[in-house]
Amino acid sequence: MTNFKNTDFKKLATKQKSIQMKIRLLALSYFQDEKPRTSIAKYLKVSRTSVNKWVSSYLTGGIDALSEKPSTGRPHFLTRSQQTMLCDFID
Repeated sequence: MTNFKNTDFKKLATKQKSIQMKIRLLALSYFQDEKPRTSIAKYLKVSRTSVNKWVSSYLTGGIDALSEKPSTGRPHFLTRSQQTMLCDFID
């Protein structure tokens, strides 16, 4: 990505409301300063795998690739039949 060396990631991080995005941008800032990924992970208290993923995502897709993706996990609510079963159990 051509803008990597010219991007002020620390400044971008200060403008973010999301803590997760701030951490990702700080990781990119340290990577830009040629810090080892292992050191970045230790300093930010995240896994080296996460740092690798963020750097790779940014290099392939830019800032937008760092944003949170919607969860694809199961919903956290009961189905109608589960609600009925629960009510019957409680009664």
